[in-house]
Amino acid sequence: MTKRLFTDFDGPIMDVSERYYRVYLDCIAQVRLPQQKVIPLTKAQFWQNKRAQVPELEIARQSGLVEAGQAQEFLRHRQQVIHTPAYFEYDQIMPTAIAALKQAQHHGIELGIMTMRRQRELEPVLHRYQLSQFFPPERRFCLRDDYVKTGDTLDKPLLMQKAIATLAPVEQQWIVGDTEADILAGKRYRVQTIAILSGIRDRPQLQLQQPDHILPDLASAISYILQAP
Repeated sequence: MTKRLFTDFDGPIMDVSERYYRVYLDCIAQVRLPQQKVIPLTKAQFWQNKRAQVPELEIARQSGLVEAGQAQEFLRHRQQVIHTPAYFEYDQIMPTAIAALKQAQHHGIELGIMTMRRQRELEPVLHRYQLSQFFPPERRFCLRDDYVKTGDTLDKPLLMQKAIATLAPVEQQWIVGDTEADILAGKRYRVQTIAILSGIRDRPQLQLQQPDHILPDLASAISYILQAP
């Protein structure tokens, strides 16, 4: 039986928590007044808020950015820098990701990547961690560098639409991801959905989307797929 797995990049393969936290700290430093007392959240507190989908404006207010316009300025600065090369350097590969991908490949699972990263943001990381061996060019579904984003829940289904249209049919296929966009893309095109807890959404937020399964990480998802009838 032929099986295919689409995996998101950030969350299943890359740990982005340090990048997001460094941007958060730098945005506070950028926006705070010289004598203003701010109390930055710890990384654990910050990431818990992110995973629970607490709005960025509320995170700014929790940190003490309460002067007029500060929270909005915090948000504007974050949007400008969160996807810049200087901060991408803080991303780390998930400890079990490569071993899990090797296991999937060894057992004949066809692997594809489906990510909201732009091509210029994806390709260098694939090279750095030697991930290209798992994802040949025809199975890399990402945003063009000149693409105008409309929102993850709109853009990711378009990537899935392209994948379904261009790849050969298989008997079973799954998408593994850590956000509502992954689940929506799978459901729209009748691809089985596995939400994982190693990324930017916690269990309650993922449960709202009613994925077919919720598992700890990519390794657990691949183990499940290997055992699926």
